[in-house]
Amino acid sequence: MHSQPGRSPIRVLREVFGFDSFRGEQLAIIEHVIAGGDAVVLMPTGGGKSLCYQVPALLRPGLGVVVSPLIALMKDQVDALRQAGVRAAALNSRLWPGEAAEIEREVRRAALELLYVSPERLLTPRCLELLSGVRVALFAIDEAHCISQWGHDFRPEYQQLTILKERFPEVPLLALTATADDPTRRDIVTQLQLAKAKIFAAGYDRPNLFYRVIPKRNPLEQLWSFLAEEHPEDAGIIYCTTRRAVDETASWLRARGRDALPYHAGLAATVRERHQERFVRDEGVVVVATIAFGMGIDKPNVRFVAHLDAPKNLEAYYQETGRAGRDGLPADAWMAYGLADAMNLLRLLESGEMTDRQRRIERQKLEALLGYCEAISCRRQVLLGYFGETEHVPCGNCDNCRVPVPSWDGTLAAQKALSAVYRTGQRFGAHHLVDILLGAETERIVRLGHNRLRTFGVGTELARRSWLSVFRQLAAQGFVVPDISGHGGLSLGPSAASVLRGARTVRFRLDASPRERQGARSDRKAGAAATAPDPAAGALWDALRAWRLDEARQQELPPYVIFHDATLSEIARRRPASLAEFAEIPGVGRSKLERYGRAVVAIVSQHPHPVPPPRSPQQRQE
Repeated sequence: MHSQPGRSPIRVLREVFGFDSFRGEQLAIIEHVIAGGDAVVLMPTGGGKSLCYQVPALLRPGLGVVVSPLIALMKDQVDALRQAGVRAAALNSRLWPGEAAEIEREVRRAALELLYVSPERLLTPRCLELLSGVRVALFAIDEAHCISQWGHDFRPEYQQLTILKERFPEVPLLALTATADDPTRRDIVTQLQLAKAKIFAAGYDRPNLFYRVIPKRNPLEQLWSFLAEEHPEDAGIIYCTTRRAVDETASWLRARGRDALPYHAGLAATVRERHQERFVRDEGVVVVATIAFGMGIDKPNVRFVAHLDAPKNLEAYYQETGRAGRDGLPADAWMAYGLADAMNLLRLLESGEMTDRQRRIERQKLEALLGYCEAISCRRQVLLGYFGETEHVPCGNCDNCRVPVPSWDGTLAAQKALSAVYRTGQRFGAHHLVDILLGAETERIVRLGHNRLRTFGVGTELARRSWLSVFRQLAAQGFVVPDISGHGGLSLGPSAASVLRGARTVRFRLDASPRERQGARSDRKAGAAATAPDPAAGALWDALRAWRLDEARQQELPPYVIFHDATLSEIARRRPASLAEFAEIPGVGRSKLERYGRAVVAIVSQHPHPVPPPRSPQQRQE
């Protein structure tokens, strides 16, 4: 494959990548960049961002340079491009000096079409001098939200990439990300000197993801029910806030028979690398991780992302859940959320060192996350509304749409709860306050004299679980806030006074039973069933997956680099009997046709379509 100006984007898409049509704004972006324009591309994970720079790099004369933040991501991209017949390489710190020198020689003699490089490597005088001596087709900066000081993966090295426009002013520059609110977008444009760039906002919706938040009660058992019922054999990611929680959760899952691996910064680098490699290359592995895991993972058939603890904001949540279902097939975004999550997040915000302006921004982001968790309406509407997309109708593909959540007028309950906070000196946690409202004469309550308060025993109309839900939702709505000492105490928020005076009403969601919420997706295909073809093609599907895994291990590649699940599913459904028919399968380009066509057609021929039983005379008449 060689860069050939004059070839059409659709021909490259068909011959190299095996697809017949572009999606959304892909073609508009590609044509804009081919013409020499700069672009800021906002496109959801799995939406096809990489094609927006890969296709122009193959059509414009010169070398396409892709700035990527993680070595694992570069390797996946390069492996996939080489499988498609594209001459690609990556310059990173894992290379031996001789390997790096060989890649540099290939750059000088125009033997490469795409070069992936880390921001740290790109900024070295040696690399800048290398690129100054060759023709560069374009620069693409992936994960561009890292540029912004407001971005959730802020990396100072990214801010130095402003040098690209200074040293290569005529070369088209693309900044691409799946996650950027308005402040982050503005930062990207400013930092990269892209004031004249065209902004392509392809939307944030991931329609294949099923969003679900359940009240946290016994989180490990709730997680196990979710996995056992919906994803018994699927690969997925489980996020926890602390390293200790990661280790304990992974051990707990292994004791129950799941292939679960921990991943966090406290593990040795060799262990992290080994666990990531197993997740990428094996089938059905679950990784339990802190947020350190996932940014460089291009595995398309992650069927679920679960949060045992709430993430720090909606951008992080969107980015993390976006690692599920990158192949476009059904996948789950599952979260267990409780009062302690809200308190911990609020406490971390108030105790963190930051400017007043940054604290205001982070507080708004946190309030948006808590509002999402407590939402009564369609979760997708809330999530997309945060990113400025306010015109979406209810999605029908989240827990609130599937099992509508009733709400109730909780003004009186809120007044009782806030009064208990005030009368105890605004320094006690939710469980103690609930004991007071329920009239429980615990040793602590008696010792402190809280059984003599006017609020003692005034809340017997609600059960303990309901009162804890009330305090959780009061925190989410800002009526109570945690102290910053770390002792779990609650104090009144600025808007609490209006509720206590009766000048403001409060509504709460009526939490459904755990079984009701857990089963909100019961009418959808779950896990592997969502990916596999019809039962009649099941044997062929299994044979194709086994062949792919064997082929991937021989080449030391992840299976999805050979073919995505979606491509295997189409093969099993269409049953191509010739190379010509195989070439029509989405995801089969010219290189993969030549490399794998005969093997796949042979496997299909060994699994003929079952012959239906003869119809009865009555059926023939009908």
